[in-house]
Amino acid sequence: MNIALFGTSADPPTRGHSKILTWLANHYDQVAVWAADNPFKQHHASLDHRNAMLQTLVEELKQKNVSFLPELSYRRSIMTVARAHELWPEAELTLVIGSDLAAQLPSWYQSQALLNQAKLLVVPRPGTPLSNESLLPLKQMGAQITVADMEGLDVSSTAYRDRGLDNILSPAVEAYISRTDLYDCDKRRIRQLPPCAPSPDQSPQQSPSQPAPLPV
Repeated sequence: MNIALFGTSADPPTRGHSKILTWLANHYDQVAVWAADNPFKQHHASLDHRNAMLQTLVEELKQKNVSFLPELSYRRSIMTVARAHELWPEAELTLVIGSDLAAQLPSWYQSQALLNQAKLLVVPRPGTPLSNESLLPLKQMGAQITVADMEGLDVSSTAYRDRGLDNILSPAVEAYISRTDLYDCDKRRIRQLPPCAPSPDQSPQQSPSQPAPLPV
C-alpha cells in the first residue's frame, strides 16, 4: 500500500489544497492529511480552527481514500513518519511538500533519518520553480524524490488573509470562517482600522488540543 502524508498549515485551507488532495487521491492508495504548525510561519488561526477547516475541506472533497488524521500531528516530521509506520507497518510512505520547502528540507530536524524512512513528493508551486540544482542537496542525502506532474493553483492562504478573496476558498471553508469570524483582526490591520483584541480561542497563548506537526 502506498500512502501519502500531507501536513499543511491550512491557515486557511484553499482551493489549492483541494487540487493537491484530489491529485494525491488519484495517485496513492491512501492520503493522510492534518493541520501543521510551521516554525517558519506566524499562524493567524489556532490549531483547533485550522484542523476544523481542514476537516471541513476533506469532507467536502468526498474522496474515499483521503483521511483527516490529526493524530499524525507532531512538532517534528520525523515523529509523524514514525507514527505512520506504527499505523501502517507494511506501507510505503511518501511525505508531500511544496516546492517552496525543497531547499529548506535539508535543515529540518533529523532530515537524514526522515529521508531514510519515507519517500518524497514535491508539488510545484507557482513562483517557486524547481531545478536540478535545488533538488541536488536532497539527492545527495539519498532522497527518493518524485516531482508531481501538476502545479498548484496560483492562490494562497496569505492572499485570502490579506485581501479576503472569497474565490480562493471552497464554499464550506468560507462558511466556517464567516461563522467563526476568523481573520477579522488581520483584515482590520490591513485596512488600517483600530486593532481588535483576539478572542480566547484565537489567542497565541492557547494550547492546541493536539501536538502540532512541523515540517522540520
